[in-house]
Amino acid sequence: MAADLNWELRLGFLVHDVSRLRRRVVDRVLKPLGVTRSQWWVLAFLSRADGMSQVALADELDLGKVALGQLIDRLEKTGFVSRRPDEVDKRVKRVFLTKRSQALIARIRDSVSVTEKQILERIDETDLKATVSALRAMKENLLAMIEDEDASSDAA
Repeated sequence: MAADLNWELRLGFLVHDVSRLRRRVVDRVLKPLGVTRSQWWVLAFLSRADGMSQVALADELDLGKVALGQLIDRLEKTGFVSRRPDEVDKRVKRVFLTKRSQALIARIRDSVSVTEKQILERIDETDLKATVSALRAMKENLLAMIEDEDASSDAA
């Protein structure tokens, strides 16, 4: 690896820029479906873990509880999600996808799949696999750092 002291900083900017630009492109692709970034992000998380509590969903999306509550209000009014009390703790509200949102999620997945192929064009498969492997390792390291920090805060 190069002895450039700013390499790590540039890596952070590059990862951030790629993520930001990808969001812009995906936003543009999904605009005809009438769904905002915030909305498709919530639907995407729920499609992987339907019935999450609002608190867990806010944590996963790194959103405030009030902001997420307002977003879920809008999604509920359009018929894409429903809130139900937890079966054990009635104070906990769980968010579920509706049949209407299932069709939208399928259209989102199709649109994003086409876009992902365009994003990855001209990238060698070996390079792509190495990039994915490195990013997963970075994610695991970051999650471990957060867990260690949270454990230290709890112990204090």
